[in-house]
Amino acid sequence: KTLQMRLIWSKEKSVKINFDNKLIKTFVDNLPFKLTNAQRKAAFEILKDLEKSKPMNRLLNGDVGSGKTIVAAIASLQTINVGYQVAIMAPTEVLARQHFITLTKLFKNYEINIALLTNSYQLINQISNKLQTTNYKKTNRSNLLEEIKNGNVNLIIGTHALIQKDVNFKNLALIIID
Repeated sequence: KTLQMRLIWSKEKSVKINFDNKLIKTFVDNLPFKLTNAQRKAAFEILKDLEKSKPMNRLLNGDVGSGKTIVAAIASLQTINVGYQVAIMAPTEVLARQHFITLTKLFKNYEINIALLTNSYQLINQISNKLQTTNYKKTNRSNLLEEIKNGNVNLIIGTHALIQKDVNFKNLALIIID
C-alpha cells in the first residue's frame, strides 16, 4: 500500500518555489539566536525541495526545543514571499496558539498576515512593516474563512479546524503538520 501511494505521489506536480538566498540570509541573520548546523542543513534541504516540480513529502524529526519551528518558519517565509499561502496544523489549540505567537514575533519585520483558526480562536495578526506594530484582531469564523479564501491571509495556523469542508484556500502551496 505504501509503495502504491509513493508511486501515485511521485506523478503529482507542484509549484516550484525558487530559493531566494538574500531573503533567507537576511531573515536568519536577524534572528535573536544562531541556527545550529542541523537546523541550517534541514532548512536548506527543504528550500531546495521547494524548487522542484514534484511535491515534497518530508519528515523533520527532533526533540522538543530542537528548532523544528524555526525550520518551518524559513520554509514558510520563502513560500509566502513568492505569493503562496502556508498552513501549519498543530494537534492542540495550546500548541497552535503558541505557534501563532512565536511566528508573529519571528515575522514582525515582514508584511505577513497570520491567522489562528481553531474551534475556540479566530484571530488575524496584521503586520504593518512601516509602523513595526502588531495588531491582533478577533474576528468571527466566517470573516476569517473569507480572508483565507481571498488570499488576504498568508499564513494560517490552526488545529484540525483547518481541514474542515468550509475552509478554502486561494493559493495554498505548503502544508506543515506538527
